[in-house]
Amino acid sequence: MLDATGLLSLFDPLHLVVVRTEASGDAALVASHYLEWRDLLCAPSGRVSRTLELMGIGVEAKVPVGLIDVTIEMVPRLGKVLAADVVTAQLEMERSRRSERERSFLMYAKQWWKEYLEVRPSHASRLVKLFACDETATNRMVCAYVAGATRGVLDSPSQSARFISLIGYEAAAAGLGGGASEVWASCHAFLAANKGDVENHVTLLCSLLIGFGLKAYVAVGTKAKGQTHSWVVTLGPAAEGRVCFWESLTGSRYLHNYRSTDVDGPLDGAVYPYRTIGCLFNHSEFYANCQPSDSVELTSFDLTDAAKWKAMSESAIASVCGAVLHWRNRPSLCPPLLDGVASAVTMETELRRLVSDYRGDERLTTRWDEDLSFVMTQALAAYESERSTGVTTGNQDFQDAVRNVVPDGHTFKGFPLQLLHRNARRAFATAMKSPVAKEIVSCRGDSVRLAVRVRIFSYAESAIAVWVMFACKYKSVQ
Repeated sequence: MLDATGLLSLFDPLHLVVVRTEASGDAALVASHYLEWRDLLCAPSGRVSRTLELMGIGVEAKVPVGLIDVTIEMVPRLGKVLAADVVTAQLEMERSRRSERERSFLMYAKQWWKEYLEVRPSHASRLVKLFACDETATNRMVCAYVAGATRGVLDSPSQSARFISLIGYEAAAAGLGGGASEVWASCHAFLAANKGDVENHVTLLCSLLIGFGLKAYVAVGTKAKGQTHSWVVTLGPAAEGRVCFWESLTGSRYLHNYRSTDVDGPLDGAVYPYRTIGCLFNHSEFYANCQPSDSVELTSFDLTDAAKWKAMSESAIASVCGAVLHWRNRPSLCPPLLDGVASAVTMETELRRLVSDYRGDERLTTRWDEDLSFVMTQALAAYESERSTGVTTGNQDFQDAVRNVVPDGHTFKGFPLQLLHRNARRAFATAMKSPVAKEIVSCRGDSVRLAVRVRIFSYAESAIAVWVMFACKYKSVQ
């Protein structure tokens, strides 16, 4: 165990995140605060109490949102405390060194940018993102948003992509005057709110893929219609030249199709939604695209070629984004706490009640088919497996099972639905927007039997994939 002197050298503030959760289950980030705890080292009682003023998020980062009383205690107590002036001197020295590193890096970045523009003046219009503001309105070099090796309870890169895609997407709120407000939230704030903008998704996915040993980078560019967008790029061995794009919002993956010369018309097989690319970065590297065209199709991903990619000094990046800086200490992913089976039973029961009530209002009787409901379990499991691994399995088994439980002369209809929440009423309302689901729920005819099945797949943190299937079978009228 470290003594007081050893603890004094630890620059690792406590990160407090305040989240407001509505009755509907929706969460919103309220405040984010970094708390310096080392004044405990000069407290004889081993305890310090204080009142913190919490500030808002993003464009409201300078607006107070409330006060919170906190008490910090050192357990076990230190055998010897430090003098207050020793702690103050250490904190001041760290602030001074940090300011000097940031000043030096800013001077280096300005010179680097000047050299980049000298290569080709049109580079000024490319999406080369060097800095971004976090939820506390602190401007940080973008490499600071990616961790070198974030590990947790996920088993593979594909499962990591699925996990990230299940975290809710919410574009940053517009700033005053209607302009776009960009917020690259810290990993802790992003996970606590369980939603965020595309930059939050893509930086965490990049961190996870690096943890699995892949050579991963965040790419900043545009999509097909010109909207600014970010995605992850992984590079295979140089000899193979394999480049893979990962879309963080959907979990989809695409192989890059490279052509060295521009020709008229679209490239065959270029199914990815990306149009241009301005830069690549991860936790320790940053590259700006120097190629004549920033079109994704015409871009070579040979990062060792200085004529194609202008690299930043890794030592310069490490000076402001190095592992010794507290903001880079990522929280470990927590294992899922939700009992997916029990939650699915509860949601399924509520959906059955809603279906029965709806049919009752239509003066229709409701009879459930338990065998058909159980058969649909394998289909929902196969859907989730396909999303997680990209491999389709179990199709033929499901079709055979349906034929066995649906008698000759009867018709089967099914409607699967994937959700990110467990609210049965919202799920039913979403399903009823589909003509197919509405036709199933309102099914009329001879020997009508209905089925509803819910499967809930829990991932790290509070991310869940909820699959619902509505189905019916009825005797066909000739």
